[in-house]
Amino acid sequence: MYQISRPFTDNDLEFDQEMIRGKDIKSVLIVDDEAVVRSGISRALSNRNMAAKTAANGKEALALLKNHPFDLVLLDIKMEDMDGIELLKRIRAKHPETGVIMITGYPTIDTAVYCTKLGALDYLIKPFSLDDLDAALIKLDRKESLQTDSFVRDDGLKLDFGKHLMVGHSHPMKRIFEKILKVAPTDSTVLITGESGTGKELVARAIHANSNRKEREFVAVDCSALVETLLESELFGHVKGSFTGAHQTKHGLFELANHGTFFFDEIANLSLNIQAKLLRVIQEREFMKVGDQQKINLDIRIISASNTELSESIRNGRLREDLYYRLSVVPIHLPPLRERKEDIPLLIRHFLDKLSQRIKKPLPDISPEAVEILQEYTWPGNARELEHAIERILILEDTDMIRPVNLPSFITQRQGELQILSDEPLTLEELEKKYISLVLKRTKGKKIEAASILGINRKTLAAKIKKYALR
Repeated sequence: MYQISRPFTDNDLEFDQEMIRGKDIKSVLIVDDEAVVRSGISRALSNRNMAAKTAANGKEALALLKNHPFDLVLLDIKMEDMDGIELLKRIRAKHPETGVIMITGYPTIDTAVYCTKLGALDYLIKPFSLDDLDAALIKLDRKESLQTDSFVRDDGLKLDFGKHLMVGHSHPMKRIFEKILKVAPTDSTVLITGESGTGKELVARAIHANSNRKEREFVAVDCSALVETLLESELFGHVKGSFTGAHQTKHGLFELANHGTFFFDEIANLSLNIQAKLLRVIQEREFMKVGDQQKINLDIRIISASNTELSESIRNGRLREDLYYRLSVVPIHLPPLRERKEDIPLLIRHFLDKLSQRIKKPLPDISPEAVEILQEYTWPGNARELEHAIERILILEDTDMIRPVNLPSFITQRQGELQILSDEPLTLEELEKKYISLVLKRTKGKKIEAASILGINRKTLAAKIKKYALR
């Protein structure tokens, strides 16, 4: 085994701080089975204001990576149990934003090439000088692979490091990721369709995050949340005195979104009057404040979403056909969760990770039996309902292992109560009516609780109760 000839000293590591400031390497994990190597590099990095942690093997390294983000891993290749190449594969799969530099006392060209193909940023040969390490860190700063861009990984589309992640590895989701990355650099209008809770706004944000407008504003408006009398003023703004109560000039959402992306959620809920004005905005790329005659040039990308079948809205006269064709240049349809059940285990882990951090509780494990039950549930509220269920479990259940007994009763009792799925053939609307009725019964008519279980807002639930004449 390689033995370092002398301990690293502060003078060994003379970094050019100006050259590495762009990457701003702050945290480094040193993985090597030789204590003298770990302590020597750690001491030298720590004295340069870099937080250095060490691991003697792959298992220790994975445990540290799970709970702490690192900018860089210095990874020995030859280790017992799990060698560096296997650990490199796992790091690239689970923590692709982390840079890896391989170190070895047994160099070969084939190994160097193989590690590079696996995603290693550099390859240092023992015994290396700390000048070599300095050079590798400077090179690391210039690597495009560590820029905060989006990329596709095994469990989903990463929008930007440390923030949003669209989770899924099913074939339908991979196709959606491909569409997002293709359409994002363009300015084409996009129409996103799918049931409530499938993640339509997340897709819109993914498109914005991968576009040339990503440094500009992303403005979202829920068309079902604003009353008709206020919507025009909210969108276009108004000048002082243009109507009763207009005590001062107001900038509208279009003006706020200029040069950025505007997202219309539930586009079919816009009135025909607003639809006509929106069509003119899309065609002419300009608008006027309410009560004003001065035109304002507008450069925005418009993305729309709907949880209803828009062809039916066109037939019913609630949506202008010419506006529909303007909005749906690139259509993206999100499948319901019940049609991509293979993504549910990934979503469970994703929500556990995210929510345990948010509510400041230890991250629990989950048993295969509990995952199987969650995977078989139909999730009418889709991913949003699953997220709410995971949050409820984390808040109410004090356990380090989620088992079937910890799951909400409306999920575990589904087989006895949802015989409607197998006793008779039902249309989707009939099934929805029966299920909403069941949830209302279980919540004793509490609409807020029922809406949370269903993964929809209270206004949408009220509309469905009226539609199906439910009590």
